[in-house]
Amino acid sequence: MKLHGLAVAAIFAAGCAFAQTTEIHNDIPASFTPPKQQAETVIKPEWDYIKRVEMVPMRDGTKLYTVIVIPKGAKNVPIILTRTPYNAASRAAAARTPIATGNAASPERGAGKQDSAHMIDELGLADEVFVNAGWIRVYQDVRGKYGSEGPYLMTPPQVGPYNATGADDTMDAYDTIDWLVKHVPESNGRVGMLGSSYEGYTVQMALLNPHPALKVALPESPMTDGWMGDDWFHYGAFRETMLDYIIGQTNQRGGAYRAPKHISEDQYTTFLHYGSSGDYARANGMDQLPYWKTVESHPAYDGFWQAQALDKISIEKPLTVPTMWLQGLWDQEDMWGAIHSYRATEPKDKNNSMNYLVMGPWFHSQVNREGRALGPFVWDGDTTQYFRREIMMPFFSQYLVDGAPKANTPPVLIYNTSANHWDRFDKWPLSCDNGCEHSAKPIYLTANGTLSWDAPKGGEQYTAYTSDPAKPVPYLPRPVSEDHWRTWLVTDQRFVDGRPDVLTFVTEPLREPLRLSGTPVVNLMASTSGTDSDFAVKLIDVYPENVSDELTGYELPLSLDIFRARYRKSFEKPEAFKPNEPELVKFDLPQVNHTFERGHRIMVQVQSTLFPLYDRNPQTFVPNIFDAKAEDYKKAEQRIWHQPGKASFIELPVVK
Repeated sequence: MKLHGLAVAAIFAAGCAFAQTTEIHNDIPASFTPPKQQAETVIKPEWDYIKRVEMVPMRDGTKLYTVIVIPKGAKNVPIILTRTPYNAASRAAAARTPIATGNAASPERGAGKQDSAHMIDELGLADEVFVNAGWIRVYQDVRGKYGSEGPYLMTPPQVGPYNATGADDTMDAYDTIDWLVKHVPESNGRVGMLGSSYEGYTVQMALLNPHPALKVALPESPMTDGWMGDDWFHYGAFRETMLDYIIGQTNQRGGAYRAPKHISEDQYTTFLHYGSSGDYARANGMDQLPYWKTVESHPAYDGFWQAQALDKISIEKPLTVPTMWLQGLWDQEDMWGAIHSYRATEPKDKNNSMNYLVMGPWFHSQVNREGRALGPFVWDGDTTQYFRREIMMPFFSQYLVDGAPKANTPPVLIYNTSANHWDRFDKWPLSCDNGCEHSAKPIYLTANGTLSWDAPKGGEQYTAYTSDPAKPVPYLPRPVSEDHWRTWLVTDQRFVDGRPDVLTFVTEPLREPLRLSGTPVVNLMASTSGTDSDFAVKLIDVYPENVSDELTGYELPLSLDIFRARYRKSFEKPEAFKPNEPELVKFDLPQVNHTFERGHRIMVQVQSTLFPLYDRNPQTFVPNIFDAKAEDYKKAEQRIWHQPGKASFIELPVVK
């Protein structure tokens, strides 16, 4: 299924009918009234920095809570800005207060601890390079969160049919930068922006109409398209465990209310107990939350989601700010935004000097932490420190500091997750079905459970399994808990070996190494005895017996995703299956830059559930799965076909 750029005007026009009937002005209930914030400047003789708190006015008069941390004696230095929904006061004291992740509410400023005397100890690891350079660091609460005034909308689109507030994060970033360069005399009038996840979204919004003083940007794993593959949905399958995040983020301005108490330490038991995602939401009071009600009423990729698809919207915008798109190769939250935004912007980078891509061996936002390992896999040194010091800082400096040398920044920098080193490329991907240096190659799923480079010429028509919504396949070994959230994408997949509802296809041990650099593309000829289905596909590196004890026989998932097959023909208009009639289900898996070494095996697994990370498909076609009833959930026989002309295969980005 091909995706095409969407003009902003067309998106807004398509959404007008919705705007006339549903106008969401604030995703936080009106019952909460925040205290008025006051500007202040904190200077202590023993400190090596000054901390200013300002209520920065926007064009509509709304004031946003902004923390400005300035090294003492700073003069003519750049500003690094991050706009956040996670409490600017805490973000500006990161060494003392952890950054909220998952469904945990942000802690309040300082967590009862004293301010640090040294700026490096106050801001913490992620800001080390900026502090050592003597730069100014700014954190700001987005509109409607924590100390900032105004209504809050979750990752709102630009002003238009789906944002009737009259303001957006593009405007607010512009006005904030304008104020900073006029009111922070220690600065040189140049600003860089960076931020991860939601904060990455605010960077990307700033790029839609950048202030002239914004000279460089680094969106890290940005929330770019919440339906296609960032946070809320993956190809239409809803990320059920994100319900707790929605509760914590939109129930009030601050972070006092935590996610609901689960009935079990095992999330699998909890979510199965409630039924559908809609049942869970209603049981936990989410019908009071405007944002959830909006999500629930937009299960398909309609104008609401398209109006927020920043990768597609950016196609229509000029490229004026040097931008480095960054993500982890095992990012468990926002895998879509960076790579698709890079792709959308790349055709405009005629000299290959404005649009950059970095992918490291990391979980979500790990770039702001230590990067020596991920689960049992140990890398060549601290990969995140290397990136911050040797790549990010020179890249920022050349645009923000007079006389700084030109950075030796490759257009594409991607970690090779098997050879254990960084690769530098002029463009990405290296291999694809058309227009790349190398050509992708299909590997076929066969009826005898093997993978073959040869297309089928006969034999069994299909391989079948029974998917039972009452016994979904877990995405982690049970009990499923948040303890393994950061590393779940590298979990040894042997925990599902032998399950009758997981099909496994595998090669013999490889005689020669096989390198993949690009996007694996799933082409399943699939049918179901029901009328709806999901299909999850995993590309796995099976380790041999002659490695370390910890990795002997390890089944490492390199790339996996799930697809709600009602959207196999159109993301906007779902369509039921005709029982037992095979149809093509085609979708991209996340990026890989990996070599299957000699003696390793290539494995592909196919299943219909990754629970409770994704909600269960009832396997009966209903208009809205959020409203599925208990009686809608039924067992179904799923068939993966192998016939000539109906073959199932994975298109692998092979580099010869």
